[in-house]
Amino acid sequence: MYKKQNKNHFSYFSFLDMPQKDPCQKQACEIQKCLQANNYMESKCQAVIEELRKCCARYPKGRSLICSGFEKEEEEKQTLKCTPQ
Repeated sequence: MYKKQNKNHFSYFSFLDMPQKDPCQKQACEIQKCLQANNYMESKCQAVIEELRKCCARYPKGRSLICSGFEKEEEEKQTLKCTPQ
């Protein structure tokens, strides 16, 4: 823990408490740009969406807030596979 002195008070913080940049933020921004450029037609942005999926696959579950939607989608697919028909 580090102590930082301000003019009127002391504040304590830890580098572990500081937010980290999402590792897949760049890919998410590319998707947003693509969607805006293509009138929000998802079919036109499949390549950049796939790049985000690849990025998400490189990190452990829970590391990227941006990837949480893909993680939930994957859990639902697994649940459906395990459910007897």
